[in-house]
Amino acid sequence: MLPAQTTQFERTALKNYLLDHAYDEMFSGPGELHPHYEPLLEHFSSLPPDELRRRKQAADLSFLNQGITFTVYGRDEGTERIFPYDPIPRIITASEWATVERGLTQRITALNLFLKDIYNEGRILKDGVVPREIVYSCKHFRRQMVGLQVPRNVYVAVCGTDLIRMEDGEFVVLEDNLRVPSGVSYMLTNRRVMKRIFPQLFRSYNVRPIEQYTQLLLGTLRSLAPEGRPEPNIVLLSPGVFNSAYFEHAYLARQMGIELVEGRDLVTHNNIIYMRTTSGLRRVDVIYRRVDDDFIDPMAFRSDSILGVAGLFNAYRAGNVTLANAFGTGVADDKALYAYVPDIIHYYLSEDPILPNVKTFLLTDPKSRQHVLQNLDKLVVKAVGESGGYGMLIGPQSTAAEREDFARRIQSDPRNYIAQPTISFSRAPCLIGNELEPRHVDLRPYILYGEKINVVPGGLTRVALKQGSLVVNSSQGGGSKDTWVLSQ
Repeated sequence: MLPAQTTQFERTALKNYLLDHAYDEMFSGPGELHPHYEPLLEHFSSLPPDELRRRKQAADLSFLNQGITFTVYGRDEGTERIFPYDPIPRIITASEWATVERGLTQRITALNLFLKDIYNEGRILKDGVVPREIVYSCKHFRRQMVGLQVPRNVYVAVCGTDLIRMEDGEFVVLEDNLRVPSGVSYMLTNRRVMKRIFPQLFRSYNVRPIEQYTQLLLGTLRSLAPEGRPEPNIVLLSPGVFNSAYFEHAYLARQMGIELVEGRDLVTHNNIIYMRTTSGLRRVDVIYRRVDDDFIDPMAFRSDSILGVAGLFNAYRAGNVTLANAFGTGVADDKALYAYVPDIIHYYLSEDPILPNVKTFLLTDPKSRQHVLQNLDKLVVKAVGESGGYGMLIGPQSTAAEREDFARRIQSDPRNYIAQPTISFSRAPCLIGNELEPRHVDLRPYILYGEKINVVPGGLTRVALKQGSLVVNSSQGGGSKDTWVLSQ
């Protein structure tokens, strides 16, 4: 596997680095490094023995001291975890990133046009490009949004799209996250820690910056303020400290210099939203909401919610407050609707998708359903409205009992599930003990849509740290690593 001339580090650290049919981010073949990984391996070879492990421990300590955690629900041993971090950066070339950036810009443009259309004229439904039943049966479709004008026609201001690399190295879209996409705080803190533990290595690479994300986000939110509010008051609405992403909510609010609020901190009066302060009520113009539609206004959606603000939807409908993202955007990240995104791009932009989709079986189709039920041991089945790795069956790693359970679920509610081939997506080097070993990774870049579209160069690379695992979600044992996009 290793070239004839190798360093002691390479002979020791790479002795168990095995390639298979999956695309490898570091090696182009046995003993052949991708050129952009050569300086990284040279740098690691120059370090004293065990230095990589010591720096990994320093990174873990930094995460602990900063309180960089996430919450795992339903575990008896405790819910609060330090976010697992791998110190080996994932490196993406400038030309690769240029394609990703164009593809993400194209995709968010088309999805915004789609959301505007289905809540207004419905041309794409009348023309039969997307079936009405797919849209209207989606649990995230909000009839309250029909005919409502959204500021600047921006439904999705913040998006996190999950990408994977196929065996030939091509990036494809695995899914879109348009409701309340999370993880960007880990992208930012990964970079800060990486620059601290490997300053010389970072300087030797010409890495594009990502630190501007929070100011770009703030500018995006300002651009969506209601008319006549030139100095808008912007807040971040969180479900509270027990939410799995609360660290991120607090981090982003602090970085943007805006107030972090919960539903109990806001009140509606005459269709205007106010924030309670020690000096009285203060009007709120823009809400970056991290609360799902269902819980955000008990008068409009779930009446039993204590997380939201009564009357918020009426204030929104009156044009007195802007929400990012808009109500009802979840219809466009339904996993069944995902299958139609290439057609949506063709319909609104008259373009071929720059970033392809993964082949998807819609289980409402009898032939597809029969095929999936006969091949559950080979496919991945996902619940259309779930996230975080929940509600999913990975066929090759499943038991007969799990497959029987999913077969029953599919037959009782086929609309709630889709299936995809089991893809051996790309692997990247990770520090496992004192060795580098390949682990599967995906990539979640973040896209902002305000006066213009900004795609921050990089994103959150999530890692399936368990050997052989294809599940990168932190709730299922995954971690993350810094993503370096090279300037040239």
